Amino acid sequence: MGSTRMLLGALLAAALGATAATPTSAQNWPSRPITAISPFSAGNAVDIVGRIVLEQVSQQIGQSFVIENRPGGGGTVAFNSVAKATPDGYTVLLGSSTFSAAVVLHKKLPYDTLSDFTAVVPFGVQPSVLVAAPSHGFKTVADLVAAAKAKPGQMNFASAGIGAASHIAAERFRLSAGIVAQHVPFRGPNEALSEVLAGRIDYYFLPIAPALPLVKDGKLVALAVSTPKRAPTLPDVPTTAEAGYPGASYVFWSGLFVPAKTPKEIVARLHDESAKALALPEIQAKLTKLGVDPLTLTSEGFQDFFANDVAETVKLAKEAGITPTD
Repeated sequence: MGSTRMLLGALLAAALGATAATPTSAQNWPSRPITAISPFSAGNAVDIVGRIVLEQVSQQIGQSFVIENRPGGGGTVAFNSVAKATPDGYTVLLGSSTFSAAVVLHKKLPYDTLSDFTAVVPFGVQPSVLVAAPSHGFKTVADLVAAAKAKPGQMNFASAGIGAASHIAAERFRLSAGIVAQHVPFRGPNEALSEVLAGRIDYYFLPIAPALPLVKDGKLVALAVSTPKRAPTLPDVPTTAEAGYPGASYVFWSGLFVPAKTPKEIVARLHDESAKALALPEIQAKLTKLGVDPLTLTSEGFQDFFANDVAETVKLAKEAGITPTD
């Protein structure tokens, strides 16, 4: 009887110890470096923005972020690794609009996009710029649409790949404008851009950062930006909505995610420290140079934003006929 009581007592103590372990570990977080998984190769827009923000956050919390680039499967290799990681705050994901696009590009994913992750904080949004080579003679969006309608199906547009931000933005515009044009996907943004500059591609939704010097040098004509409001770095360029196509609005976003079931205290700390970093003038200046506009949301608000983006992407895929690649 005595041994039974001792056993029960030991089990109870262990249970109480396990119960107390979670808040204690959350309170002590972070006690070691944090791994930040980047879904693509170093140097892409999301990777650069993430490094800028997390470098500042690491100074604030006294622990470093180790960036690990895990390209493959259109980002799904990285997404899956984070979904399966221990939810202890030591593995985070640099997510973006490509996270939403993966839902429509694959017949089956090894993770659940909405239930296996917790959205922490958005880093911001980047507008895409509708550009064309000067040789086409387009001065306005109306010029481009008129040319497309005059020769249905003969105009083409580039993307950095099926499901890429440039593809999604172009499909939104095409459907909103009611034009028929051929999609030409490339292996990446550089390959697409070279063909646009050469005039062999009629138009392209290019991220604003690489677009700026080319527009200023007269190598590309900026017809519109995809965001609901004008881009501060291109104040004279109208939005697609101002051009008459409100349904064409599209923003490329990026932000931080963690595995589902990560302690709320850690999620809150990550959010607050990131928000603090994003509010610093020196960080804002760096992001502005990249064409990143602020997107201030709570963790819950970012989760809702993400869920809505997934739903909108699924809807667009059906309307545009975008089908899974595998």
